Amino acid sequence: MRLDLRLIAEMVAPGSRVLDIGCGDGTLIDYLYRTRGCDARGIEIDMAEVTRAVAHGLPVMHGDADTDLTQYPDGAFDYVVLSRTLQAVERPREVLRQMLRISERAVVSFPNFGHWQVRWQLLSKGRMPMTSVWDRPWHETPNIHPCTIRDFFALCAEEGVRVERWLAVDDAGQRSPWRRFPGLANLFGEQALFLLKRG
Repeated sequence: MRLDLRLIAEMVAPGSRVLDIGCGDGTLIDYLYRTRGCDARGIEIDMAEVTRAVAHGLPVMHGDADTDLTQYPDGAFDYVVLSRTLQAVERPREVLRQMLRISERAVVSFPNFGHWQVRWQLLSKGRMPMTSVWDRPWHETPNIHPCTIRDFFALCAEEGVRVERWLAVDDAGQRSPWRRFPGLANLFGEQALFLLKRG
């Protein structure tokens, strides 16, 4: 299982109602159900992934985070998860608002565009970077809103969203030693995870 998914699972209380947005083949849903007794379900825009998840008996529906979250009632879930999807949605601010409308807490993970390797590749080559996390050429990536850890902190402050926990990690699984210092985490963390609560 992908590193950020394992870390997200640690942030979710056992027995919770969870919606995983952009759930792919349902790996996290299955894990939360089996190991934490969660009532977990998902929505996914890629129909092939939906078919794969449903074939394994997972409660996954075809849906788009940008348009379909409005269909859920207020407070329908304890947690809503958005893993490595924030940078691919059309309206990240509105998606975040909807997540915290339909749940008390949101867990968001994203690749950090402020990482030093990304900065160095832009500076030295003048081209869109490719790393282990940013692993597709610019013309093939679904990412339309790359952001940095500092950008996300700023968005949360603007929206009045409380950051309960956060951490930065590299793709190999080492938590950044700069967790308490957003500036350093922004430079050295390849990806970030945030546990958010309505303000």
